[in-house]
This record gives sequence, C-alpha cells and structure tokens, in this order.
Amino acid sequence: MFARIRAVACLTATILAGAAFQPQMAQAEDRGPIVVELYTSQGCSSCPPADAFLSTLAARDDVIALALHVDYWDYIGWKDEFGSPAFSHRQKNYARFAGRRSVYTPQMVIQGQDDVVGTHPMDVADLILKHRDTEPGVALALQRAGNGRIQIDARALRTFSGPLVVQIVRYLPSASVEILRGENAGRTVAYSNIVTEWKPLAEWDTSKPLKIAADVPGEQPVVVLIQQKGPGAIEAAARLR
Repeated sequence: MFARIRAVACLTATILAGAAFQPQMAQAEDRGPIVVELYTSQGCSSCPPADAFLSTLAARDDVIALALHVDYWDYIGWKDEFGSPAFSHRQKNYARFAGRRSVYTPQMVIQGQDDVVGTHPMDVADLILKHRDTEPGVALALQRAGNGRIQIDARALRTFSGPLVVQIVRYLPSASVEILRGENAGRTVAYSNIVTEWKPLAEWDTSKPLKIAADVPGEQPVVVLIQQKGPGAIEAAARLR
C-alpha cells in the first residue's frame, strides 16, 4: 500500500504522569487549527472542484486540510494511486457513528463532527467558524526532539467520559496526476495534503497530563490529532511542517 509515497512511521510511545508543558510552547488554552477531512477519489467526476477547494484550505494556518482518497471508485476503470481501504473504512465509520447508511464523494468532515458536500465552500466556511468559536477540550503542544522524533504534550481542559485516541497523520503536500481512464479520463488534477499514513499512537484517559515521544522519520509534515472514539469529535490538533 502506498508503494510510491508512503512514509512509514515507526512509533514508540510512553505516557508519563504529571508531565508539564515546556515554557517555550504555545499557550495551552489557544484554539488550535480546525481539521477538515476531504474524502475524494481520482475516479469521481464531481471531486476535482472539491480537490481544488481543499488546496485553498491547505494554505491556511488556522485549518489542517487533509485529503483522504478512498478506494471504492476504483471499480470503474481507474485505480486511485493514493486510495486506501483504510480511508474508506474511516469514512464509513463516521457514517455509522452518525447513524447514516451511506457515504459519498466529495465529502468534507469538519472537526470530526459535521459533514458537508465538498463543493459547498460557504457551508464549509460556516462550519470552520462554528468550531473555531467553541472552547477547546484539550490543550495540545508539539515540538521536535531531534533525530526524527517529536514530543507531544497534552492536558484535558474539561472532563471526558472515556479515553481519547492520540493519532499521527502524515501527508504529501502536493502532487499532480494525469488520469487516463474512468470518469476523469484525460484530465490532469492537482492534489494537496494527500494523506499517506494515519496511525493510532495511544489511548489517553485524560485524568493526568500526557507526554508522548514518537519516531516520525522522513520529510513529510506531521499532524497529531486527539479524537473521541467513534470516530467522534476531534478535541485538539497540531502540526509540524
């Protein structure tokens, strides 16, 4: 999977009780960037406008825009080279958690809670503003620790009923693909922030501060998400480019 682009992240984690934030990190209560997940496919004729819109979101510092290419369009004659059954499964889990029976492309999921058609930029903008105005549930800070490692520190700002999932995401910032078959045959499409790896790192019960050291080799940007199970609400997100 991802033979051409995958950056394999070797992850090691240790949770240390009572860890404090480093003084040079951002203020703990700052609202971090809002996460926008686009479920897309090179085989979907409706997706290129959403892919282009995601590129505009990818340029924003207050948004972490992630393109997750699904594989269920491959049957029509063009295999999406970025597609993964894992991303199709994540999208289906969102639908199941929300009580829906179907999925579609292009779909955007904002902060793990709201979904909208990916070609409706005003609706997406409204949802980004909605989540930016909410109080954060978790304070999250990242810093590079050298030798391909990062340090992740977090603490809960409110009480949670269950553990949260700490995840690491890697992505390819940009790529251009000439599509030869399927609904987009003859088109060359530019893509941004193409997810190549999405891995759970640890479960955190939030009763004590969290400190995790993770190995993240390679040059691709690193995103850390702390999310409710389901998948549900994303409580915090941070990125190191």
